[in-house]
Amino acid sequence: MTVLLSLLLATLLGQQPAAPTPQPAAAPTAEAPATYQIGAQDVLKISVLDEPDLTNSYRVDSDGTITFPYINRVQAAGATLAELQDRIRTALAAGYLKNPQVRIEIESYKSQSVMVSGEVRSPGKITMTGMMSVLEALAAAGSPTTAASSELTIAHVRKGGADAPDADVTHVNWKDLQLGKGTDVTLQDGDIINVPKAQTFYITGQVRNAGSFVLDPGMTVQQAIALAGGLTERGSDRRISASRLVNGKLTDVDLKMEDRVMPNDVIMIKPRFF
Repeated sequence: MTVLLSLLLATLLGQQPAAPTPQPAAAPTAEAPATYQIGAQDVLKISVLDEPDLTNSYRVDSDGTITFPYINRVQAAGATLAELQDRIRTALAAGYLKNPQVRIEIESYKSQSVMVSGEVRSPGKITMTGMMSVLEALAAAGSPTTAASSELTIAHVRKGGADAPDADVTHVNWKDLQLGKGTDVTLQDGDIINVPKAQTFYITGQVRNAGSFVLDPGMTVQQAIALAGGLTERGSDRRISASRLVNGKLTDVDLKMEDRVMPNDVIMIKPRFF
């Protein structure tokens, strides 16, 4: 009765009754990227519109399939959410339901992971929740320790067994990524991230804070002096040497401000003559 009165009132006022709001087509959940491939042990939340008996959580078995009412075994592993939605929708429409509306979300990611090792606070296996970047993996591993090098490696093991080539190894400066320099790397299932211990050098003589410091890749003598607080009033920027291991022998090497610092260098800043 209320609906009829509303329609009559709209007609008397010269208004057209509002059209029903169209229902959006089912789509993958925003939490999972469109390219994510379902894997064994993932838990899927599958909803079928107006079919509460079919709406449930389904775990992907080790053989990559799920058991779904009416259509029994359905291959899920290797498919994206959109592909599996279409697969189930097509099967249900083939004699079971008229125009079924299917929506699939990842309820629990279990199939994909990366390994983080080395100088992080909580090394170990990290479960991937969709796409994961290097910085996200480091955060999940508790972040690097103070002894960590700024450069890490990512080993991506190619599929194909014993006949496959060696793993691809990528070098990434994670400190640069934190500063917004460069593009963060998207990880793949099975990637191994290793954060090595940082190399160090020692600087002494006419600097404000002599001591041992972490050596960043490409560091110059000028940057090393700045790290040590700069020169004292008597410090010379032209009388600099380093005790360095060269061909297995400890050797004194004269340095300029633009020269690179090497691992385990003992840098001596000498005083000016006057």
